[in-house]
Amino acid sequence: MSKNFYVTTPIYYVNGDPHVGSAYTTIAADVIAKYKKSMGYDVFFLTGTDEHGQKVEEAAKDRGLTPQEWTDSMAPRFLDMWKALDINQTDFIRTTQERHKDAVKKILKVVHDKGDIYKGEYEGKYCVSCETFVPENQIVNEKHCPDCGKELRIVKEESYFFKMSKYQDALLEHIEANPDFILPHSRKNEVTSFIKQGLQDLSISRNTFEWGIPIEFAEGHITYVWFDALTNYLTAVGYENNPELFDKFWNNGEVVHLLGKDILRFHAIIWPCMLLSAGEKLPDKIVAHGWWTSQGEKMSKSKGNVVAPLDEVKKYGVDAFRYCLMREVNFGNDGDYSTPSIVTRINSDLANDLGNLLNRTLGMYGKYFNSTIVKGDKFEPLDESVKTLWDETLENVDSHMSRLEFSKALEAIWKFISRMNKYVDETAPWLLIKDESTLERLGTVMNFLVQALYKVAVLTAPYMPTASQKIWNQLGVTKNIMEAQIEDVKGWNLLPVGHILGNAEPIFPRLETEKKAPKKDPMAINEDLEVENPIEISDFDKVDIQVVEILEVSNIEGADKLLKFKVKTGKEVRQIVSGIAKYYPNPEELVGKKVLAILNLPAVTLKGVLSQGMLLSSSEKKKLKLVEIDSSVKIGAKIK
Repeated sequence: MSKNFYVTTPIYYVNGDPHVGSAYTTIAADVIAKYKKSMGYDVFFLTGTDEHGQKVEEAAKDRGLTPQEWTDSMAPRFLDMWKALDINQTDFIRTTQERHKDAVKKILKVVHDKGDIYKGEYEGKYCVSCETFVPENQIVNEKHCPDCGKELRIVKEESYFFKMSKYQDALLEHIEANPDFILPHSRKNEVTSFIKQGLQDLSISRNTFEWGIPIEFAEGHITYVWFDALTNYLTAVGYENNPELFDKFWNNGEVVHLLGKDILRFHAIIWPCMLLSAGEKLPDKIVAHGWWTSQGEKMSKSKGNVVAPLDEVKKYGVDAFRYCLMREVNFGNDGDYSTPSIVTRINSDLANDLGNLLNRTLGMYGKYFNSTIVKGDKFEPLDESVKTLWDETLENVDSHMSRLEFSKALEAIWKFISRMNKYVDETAPWLLIKDESTLERLGTVMNFLVQALYKVAVLTAPYMPTASQKIWNQLGVTKNIMEAQIEDVKGWNLLPVGHILGNAEPIFPRLETEKKAPKKDPMAINEDLEVENPIEISDFDKVDIQVVEILEVSNIEGADKLLKFKVKTGKEVRQIVSGIAKYYPNPEELVGKKVLAILNLPAVTLKGVLSQGMLLSSSEKKKLKLVEIDSSVKIGAKIK
């Protein structure tokens, strides 16, 4: 089998800055590219920008720029972002480049000469944002795009059409014959059911705006989206100008397209039909990932919950950010990006599991053997189980990576890391050092730990290039880890006797989690009590609060909230009105109760009824309740 590997991201629209979704796809492509290199493959990794179309033309016009000036200002933002995220693409394509225009003209000519392009007229609904005509059978809301939700435009114009319907059966046959053509497998049914509804011929040209690649056989028409954007995958590997490169990576390489699920149909239906017509090989895998939400909600600028990749890198570091994106959710599923889960993942996986294993190992090797690799040939069955698990780890990682299951591959790696942490506890080096007869066994144990870290760093390097290099450096290895081959770490005894190890330094510092307020001791005295609206004790002495007994209680006509009380004080009977009617549906039950009343308030009239004081109530959960006093307390007793 050829060991050539070609991986692509979609080309990104230049109308906005890169976001967490585009970062996710591009990091994933970078990870698989780096992994394949470590497996001995020749790798070509392509990303780039989609720079033609009506919305680009309109965005430029709104800013007083030409479309080319606008795209020239936007494309570098993607390059800067990829550099900041430690992404190393082979090529960065822009659809405004001459090489791409030449490739588009070539494929259009091939398909046209085959009789698969014809002139017609299109009338229908068009989404400027998605740059697509929307068939009536796909429209749920008659005014809005089913994909992006923006309002559709009614368009009627002359157009050239691609005979996509001609390739319906051939595409279905290819999908059935190649089970991994669409990944994850759960997306396959979505695509095939759509195809079986009947493919329509595809409008591929526009003549109502100018920002695009002219069609040589159709004066006044430009091609848009499909034969422009999708053709970029051919352009970059020499479709028009480098047959040797094209033969190596397209015809004789494994071709993998990574993309978001929202553009899966374009890549799994339109693109293969174009290639079938052009007589070119179809890609080997089309892999669609899910969407990221932020704490359960779709990200949007209006909600203020958009995740900016560079902000996250500043908070956590580029390696931790890359790791969390790849580890947090299985590629293909939707995922939720939340600060608590990211912090927990970093602290648990990176600081505790991997970081602690590295620190413990180097610390003990420095203490026991002065950081110098010693001979260790005292093996036990426990060591063989570690070797077996390592072999299984390599097999599992490769199996998952072949299906672009990044999270599951990391899970397999971390299973081995966890095993090595357990190995430390099982072998107890701190006990072996105490007995002269077990020193050789101690050397074996410590060598296993050091070599395990050496190996793990190679497997984690595609995800965390800088951190993995730091692990090697702390192990005293100065080689570039990105040049390491997995074949070279299948065996053991990788570091020779006498090799000097480095010092342990934290690579993944623990992050502070959001602190919860400590539980209060109900019996503790609050020494830092803050009092609102403080009064002097002399102010309280002015209030005449006495125990009174309720003699009568009744409703007031025309005042649903008020009750009229007659109460007995120590000297007299008074009438008091209180707004607590809704809390006492049977107020007569209050007769005979002793309650508290303020008696030195000036008399007032409420709803025409005289009130000579105020009854005191407690308030809890928006409910009022009269403060009742024990029946043994005398009427007229004062509250002090």
